[in-house]
Amino acid sequence: MNDAQRYARFCRALAGESLPAGIVDLDAVDTNLARLVQPIRAAGKALRIATKSIRCPDLIDYIAKRSGAIGLMTYSAAETAMLAARGHRDLLLAYPTLQASDLDAIATANRTATAAIVIDCFEHLDPLAAAAARAATSVPVVIDVDMSYRPLDRGPHLGVRRSPLRSAAEVVALAELIKPPLRFHGLLGYEAQIAGLGDATPSSTATNVVKRAIKHRSAPYVRELRRACVDGLRARELPPTIVNGGGTGSVAWSAGDSALTEITVGSGFLASSLFDHYRDLTLVPAAGFALQIVRRPAPDIVTCLGGGFIASGAPGPDRLPMPWLPAGIELLAAEGAGEVQTPLRTTTSLALGDPVFFRHAKAGELAEHLCEYLLVRGSAIESRAKTYRGMGHCFLG
Repeated sequence: MNDAQRYARFCRALAGESLPAGIVDLDAVDTNLARLVQPIRAAGKALRIATKSIRCPDLIDYIAKRSGAIGLMTYSAAETAMLAARGHRDLLLAYPTLQASDLDAIATANRTATAAIVIDCFEHLDPLAAAAARAATSVPVVIDVDMSYRPLDRGPHLGVRRSPLRSAAEVVALAELIKPPLRFHGLLGYEAQIAGLGDATPSSTATNVVKRAIKHRSAPYVRELRRACVDGLRARELPPTIVNGGGTGSVAWSAGDSALTEITVGSGFLASSLFDHYRDLTLVPAAGFALQIVRRPAPDIVTCLGGGFIASGAPGPDRLPMPWLPAGIELLAAEGAGEVQTPLRTTTSLALGDPVFFRHAKAGELAEHLCEYLLVRGSAIESRAKTYRGMGHCFLG
């Protein structure tokens, strides 16, 4: 299907709908799901869904059912409790918290579910143990290991800043401090310099070479560290129940890591624009938002109402929403995407009132701006799915 056909299909589906509107193409989701799950299944590993990349319970349920995922990776304690109340039974909160209300929520969720939480230092343990005691539950604990690559030991740091734990000895030492009412559950290690580094940007040939070199040199280090952690824990009779890693950008590579028991995927199901340029990954754009054209300030410029959905992270052009459909539209460098209006340069014929479709740089963050997603199959809206915002939730706000 070409861009013109896709634009016509979405226009038919959204006819009469209020704009801005969020759209999820279920046909594209199904295609992405098949491509992402295949190497995981072939390697005999389990899939865990990253909810922060979706933030829409009905869509999470749809993906979980079709993919055969074993559970969810969550991003806040309140979100974890909400999903446990909705019937999910295998949850992993991938970000530590020390707030008493958060820890109480996690402890209480363990009355009906396995709701594990990540830690990376001994200071996380006592407050969590106190919450577990208050709730009269046992809380599973997962240790977060820093998978960043440091070719010169102290620097440069290639990866994200997460855990301070950088050796198997440190991981084992922390695991040995975990006592009832807590219990050691496993490991998490996110190799961001492999999973989150696009290496096939058309306009950046030289940079692509550098990024591929980082991935190539980092890969053996990541595998060796993860294996050393697992072996060290087993030697101390602390075998991990789960060993979690990977991400959308490293599914094929992670599937070959023998130490991993499960791989996390989130953004890839919706294929946000940050995942457009990976050498070993081909996905179909599956989510976006539609704005209406309300002005024509010049013959080759139209202006849309709204659109300033900027992604988190280091500021740059890649954090802006990407004009998607119809073809032949682009943001103005001097204005970008504005909260109230977004001007576009166009080489195609568009009328006032026509919709223009954009893609967000990060899959989950779009849901923070919209109360529902229109789930489209073919040229029709199959259903409407409330986002967390539409349900009245703002988990990190």
